[in-house]
Amino acid sequence: MALQWLILTYVVAAEAALALLLTVPAPNVLKSRIVSLVSLVLQPAVGIVPFAAFQLLDIYWKSEHRQMCTSEACTATERDRYEKAVYKSQKNVILCAGACLLYWCVYRMCKYYKELQKLEEAVKKYKEE
Repeated sequence: MALQWLILTYVVAAEAALALLLTVPAPNVLKSRIVSLVSLVLQPAVGIVPFAAFQLLDIYWKSEHRQMCTSEACTATERDRYEKAVYKSQKNVILCAGACLLYWCVYRMCKYYKELQKLEEAVKKYKEE
């Protein structure tokens, strides 16, 4: 189970790095190459969205079937274990949501830049006429 969260953590870090790379000012030639490279990576990377959704379903199922430890019969160790599990679940939900949100942001940045390129070419064409 830990391997799945490690993979998701690395994917979120990579998506954050790509988002940062796309927002850094760069010359047009370099920026267009970066955008084309990231666009090529986005197609296979869409698999992270269903993976994160499955992980969210797993978290939900585990939280619904987790034994509650709120009564006085619970020991301090059991209560600590319960609280750690809740905090870990909350962290993992944020990680899954971050993966989906960052993927969407990178996708939109690439699409926006490509549309901007097309508009610039159209303006240049009309100015030449």
